[in-house]
Amino acid sequence: MSGGFFDELRERLQTEKDQLEKTLDFINNGLAERLTDSIGELSAYDQHPADLGQETFERSKDLGLRDNTRRLLADVNTALELMDRGEYGICQGCGRPIDEQRLRAIPSTTMCFSCKTAEETVRDEWERPVEERVIPFELTTPDTVGFDAEDTWQAVAQWGTANTPQDVPGAHDYDDAYINADEDIGVVTPLEAIESEGLTTTNWDSVYPSPKQRSNRRILEEP
Repeated sequence: MSGGFFDELRERLQTEKDQLEKTLDFINNGLAERLTDSIGELSAYDQHPADLGQETFERSKDLGLRDNTRRLLADVNTALELMDRGEYGICQGCGRPIDEQRLRAIPSTTMCFSCKTAEETVRDEWERPVEERVIPFELTTPDTVGFDAEDTWQAVAQWGTANTPQDVPGAHDYDDAYINADEDIGVVTPLEAIESEGLTTTNWDSVYPSPKQRSNRRILEEP
């Protein structure tokens, strides 16, 4: 690694460190403000829960940004420390030199592409929510008689999604703007949803009259 390339990366790392420290200070200053002060309310228990809900979402987002900024800053500081020890550019996983193109793209990296890919592959296996191991979330599985994942989606999506009618084929208005919106809810076939004279339940005797009723107690033969 040439001295000019080394100096260029050190300058970029120092610049990135200064920017991350400023960003971290800005986020911490915002997090120091109370939620009730940010919305101008005297109490968190008021008549405008939606206002506080918005601020709670923004607060959680700021906490995530702070954690990410801290992680990036730690990576930059580690890279600068490796430079001071003369160990920069050596993969901390396999001990081989890191490709200069990778260093130029990500100066704070401490691992080669192969080792980083292997690390992230293992991490993805245990960082997924543990609920996914026991709760099915695939909507293409066959329907069941229970309240399955598809029914859950429909129950929530009917209150609104990010889709518009142009996003869902066959949708005419926003009530149809989610997948399977045209599916009958609570029935298996459209016939089961037929109402009899405004009643809330179907009169099966009128829908399926017995053969004796249709033929004055004489059983009709099938056509």
